[in-house]
Amino acid sequence: MATTIISPAGSEGSSALAAAPYLEAVQRYAGRDAGRFHVPGHKGGSGAGQQLADALGDTLALDVPSCIEGIDLGPGETPLEAAERLAAATWGARRTWFLVNGASEASHALCLALAQSGTEVVVQRNVHASTIHGLVLGGLQPTFVMPGVDEDLEIAHCVRPDDLAVALDATPGAAAAFVVSPTDFGATADVRGLAQVCHDRGVALVVDEAWGAHLRFDERLPQDALAAGADVVISGTHKLMGSLTQSAMLHLGACSWPQLDEGAITRGLALVRTTSPSSLLLASLDAARAHVDAHGVALLEHALAEMQEVKRRLRDVLGLSVLGDELVGSHGVAGFDELRLAIDIGPTGLDGHVVAADLLRVADINLELVTSRVLIAHVGIGEPVLAGGARLIGALQAVLGAPGAYPGGDLPRAQAACFGEAVMSPRDAFFAPHDVVALADAAGRISADSIAVYPPGITNLLPGERITSRLVQYLLEMSLRGCPLRGTWDEAGRTVRVLRRP
Repeated sequence: MATTIISPAGSEGSSALAAAPYLEAVQRYAGRDAGRFHVPGHKGGSGAGQQLADALGDTLALDVPSCIEGIDLGPGETPLEAAERLAAATWGARRTWFLVNGASEASHALCLALAQSGTEVVVQRNVHASTIHGLVLGGLQPTFVMPGVDEDLEIAHCVRPDDLAVALDATPGAAAAFVVSPTDFGATADVRGLAQVCHDRGVALVVDEAWGAHLRFDERLPQDALAAGADVVISGTHKLMGSLTQSAMLHLGACSWPQLDEGAITRGLALVRTTSPSSLLLASLDAARAHVDAHGVALLEHALAEMQEVKRRLRDVLGLSVLGDELVGSHGVAGFDELRLAIDIGPTGLDGHVVAADLLRVADINLELVTSRVLIAHVGIGEPVLAGGARLIGALQAVLGAPGAYPGGDLPRAQAACFGEAVMSPRDAFFAPHDVVALADAAGRISADSIAVYPPGITNLLPGERITSRLVQYLLEMSLRGCPLRGTWDEAGRTVRVLRRP
């Protein structure tokens, strides 16, 4: 279990951690009526169009560029550097980088960093699409390791240490392994065991913890990846911690390997970072860190208590089950995030995509993730969980109470997610000459692109993988159920790019 730690011993005191140095520096700049002879063109609001000014108001004054004295330039430690240092202390990292292009920026940068020391990596097959794109950018050759698959729920969970060991032993030149914990559904892996497997072989462990920035702040939650021995952790801070959309953090662990040390990561980031980072996104990361330092433990305690009540009502009022600790010990699952609300609607006999569509139509309920069997209702650590849960339960009562109202109520359950068959490296396939063909006619061809059903964004088909008939059927079915296909040639998901035949 995680240890409740807000600031490691020997770090700054509580008053320093409660400060938000970067945000406060931006506020000072906005408040002193500085001469803004720099971008952006809205000049803090005075040059903005009326519609934008009405929508954002005083927020525009906080939108300042990089390279401003007293914010991210100046003698000694700048406010931005101080903010990142405090974030490292909060999450127990040796170094933390603020990111303004989401956790995807971290995936891309890490793959580029690894390309400096080799080309082989081991990758959990159901990683986010951004990791696959990073493989293309870095020219890395992946060996994929399959997670445990829950055939009943029709979802993939986590990688087992034994399976990772087999994949690493089959890839003796691997520089790193990429795994996911927690998953979109709330399952966490045995990160300590995975780290041991990697470190015994001189390999760095990268954990995509995009959904786990809160794990460190309550002992009832699974142990966070850094505390469990991960070398590098990708954190989607905006997902639960309250920073703005597209903001994220990258954490370097205490004992990094040369292939992913501070210099290698910084160099990789330089290739993908914008030279015009948003001060609003950076400031939101600083503020979210200060907020969790001051209130994180209390917020998690309250949110978890209210979540337990929501789950009880779902079971008692609607007869629905929610995913939880019953998964531990199978499919690579070592723990479960109790703040995750994953509702199993299997007993209703209805398809999740149809239920989600009716929730939207009847009550304007917008879910985070939907499969044929599971509905994910996402909550952040600071929101009124019980109030939101009551609204969701009321909407579910409205739509599930009259199953005959579903035009697709007897829709067959979707087939389980499936993948292509690897035949060449992602980068070679991505840049090879290609043709555009109808998805329905693509079986047997080699894909030139990544294609993923959204949500959740797990790549079903990689560049360099052969397209199977089963995969074609799955992608077409998911498209018919209203799930966008990312990576197809056309936005409607009807055509795909495949390698040109000799």
